[in-house]
Amino acid sequence: MHIAPLSPDDPPELGGYELLGRIGQGGMGQVYLGESPGGEPAAVKVIKPSVVDSETRLRFAQEVEILKTIWGARIAALLDADPEADPPWLATEYVEGLDLSRHVAGHGPLDALLTASLGATLAEALATVHKQGLLHRDLKPANVLLGPNGPKVIDFGLAVFAESSVSLTAANTVVGTPSCMPPEQANGEKPLTTAVDVYALGAVLLFASSGHAPYRADNIHLLFHQVVDASITPDLSGAPEELVPLLTAMLAHRPQDRPALDEVVRWCRALIEARGLKVAQARRRLTNFTASPAHVLDDLLAVARPVAPGSAPASARRAAPGSAARARTSAAGPAGPGGQLEDAPPTPPTPVPPPADPRLLFARIDIPAAPPAAPSADTTTAGTPPTDETVRKPDHDRGRPAARSGSGTSNSNEGSTRRRSLRHSAQARITAQRLREAYAASGPF
Repeated sequence: MHIAPLSPDDPPELGGYELLGRIGQGGMGQVYLGESPGGEPAAVKVIKPSVVDSETRLRFAQEVEILKTIWGARIAALLDADPEADPPWLATEYVEGLDLSRHVAGHGPLDALLTASLGATLAEALATVHKQGLLHRDLKPANVLLGPNGPKVIDFGLAVFAESSVSLTAANTVVGTPSCMPPEQANGEKPLTTAVDVYALGAVLLFASSGHAPYRADNIHLLFHQVVDASITPDLSGAPEELVPLLTAMLAHRPQDRPALDEVVRWCRALIEARGLKVAQARRRLTNFTASPAHVLDDLLAVARPVAPGSAPASARRAAPGSAARARTSAAGPAGPGGQLEDAPPTPPTPVPPPADPRLLFARIDIPAAPPAAPSADTTTAGTPPTDETVRKPDHDRGRPAARSGSGTSNSNEGSTRRRSLRHSAQARITAQRLREAYAASGPF
């Protein structure tokens, strides 16, 4: 995960969290790396003052309520929040690692085994979300973090309760990310079902294994035309042959033709076991291959410190993917953590070239009202900078999205009290110290 130094306009702290650096930003807000008074690292999300209004506060408060309700081993947990503050903010568990989009861009697609492991893990995570009466509605590679303990799902800003009395979606709008959005969501159909997340997961797994989305276009109108036109099939080129049947089913045009998430897990499990491995072994391989804790500090220092003449940049000094895992395996002997023999991590595949217009991959953007016909060649988004904004398209139905009902019982009291981790505290102190050193070396901003 890339962390940039704070700017002079950034607050030094929010809600008791000391802000150490910038993790990322979108059109609506900024995400910081923060540290609690007890040394716990956190991702602190802040709404930009320039966009704070009653509607934004309502949506942000709903996101906080959803995060209070949701739980799961593969969900980045809520630590604290204050949607009434100026500016509104929330703090979630900090997952140290790249998101799937950046990992594939830097290291190439995953092989069939690792993609199957990722699929089983994320399908279970989404099943947990659905059992709690929620739809994610915006699963995409950038919302999958590849941490040292395995993948985690983030960003529930567009999630909805199955029986919520207040919709997160403004009237007559459709929200989501076009490249991972199923046809019914793009068409503004209501109610939505859990099949929307199955489709999005299929798009994520296709990207993980091939480096591209189901549809590729040079402008947004053409992209939406491809998504909603049943005669245009998803582009599965580059995906491993073993995964094509699963991806075809998950990306089916009609929601009723897509498999349930438990079927996705069984499919992925069968592929893993056909390779002679247990699911837990495959997950350890995935984690060893994708988790790179050094990325945070290396990327930070590369930004904040000038490179000395004649020396290699931090990115060049960084170990090759999987080398740290191989070193750990060698030091521990041939057996893995469970005492079972583990094979060496896979060889990194060759990175794939970016799409014609990478801004169209996973951005949230504004689109026209009706389902678009094939557009003219002169309609492009070339002048629009990359953003992470919400897609807003007027529709003709104000019904709310529905998911399989669940208890939706809030466990905010239990979730807000988190056991402090010595490992996290030490890690946060090291990160904070190197950030301070980087700031001192970089001079005034």
